[in-house]
Amino acid sequence: MAKKRFAVLLSGCGFQDGAEIYETVLTLLRLDQLNIDYQCIAPRIPQMHVIDHSKSEEMPGDRDVFTEASRLARGELIDLADANPDDYDAVLLPGGFGVAKNFSTFATQGADCEVNPKIVAFVQAFHQADKPIGLMCIAPALTAKLVAPGALCTIGQDAGVEGALSSMGALHKSAAVDEIVVDKTHKLVTTPAYMLAQRLTEAQAGIFKLVDKVVEMA
Repeated sequence: MAKKRFAVLLSGCGFQDGAEIYETVLTLLRLDQLNIDYQCIAPRIPQMHVIDHSKSEEMPGDRDVFTEASRLARGELIDLADANPDDYDAVLLPGGFGVAKNFSTFATQGADCEVNPKIVAFVQAFHQADKPIGLMCIAPALTAKLVAPGALCTIGQDAGVEGALSSMGALHKSAAVDEIVVDKTHKLVTTPAYMLAQRLTEAQAGIFKLVDKVVEMA
């Protein structure tokens, strides 16, 4: 049996303006523990803005999502434009505000947001091929546009985000930080991660369960 290989989509580096670092590392750690090959992937697009994480304040400068994500991937990253969904058995998308700011306009437009069409096309290719998809933290807010209207997911217990998510056409189920929600019909697995987590071990519990389930479904 051929070894499974997963795609991991990164929206930058840093939870306030890119991919959530802890969520990404926990995802990659679990894949490695399960002997699953993975490829980190990011688009060459500009970040919405740059945040000084020591102050939670916007700072001057322009940064590129691909270049920032390469920090998190230790340079082992490929451009989304060069990535072929056929080469992978599943796709995982860690959260972080980069999903809401760089992959989409959810951070500023909520339910009226647009999602980068290249991100949509990549994730949709997995859905159309009946391959599993794992979304964590804020990423499930884009479920209706990334996967399908009517798909079941969770972002935890945030009423505001849940309302926007529902307005966009997804179905939401409240979940604790260490829980996952599985939509068997759409082969979608979601978990709240740092939408709820207060400690690294809390985020680990849900993320490890998500990865385990996606591996089982792949």
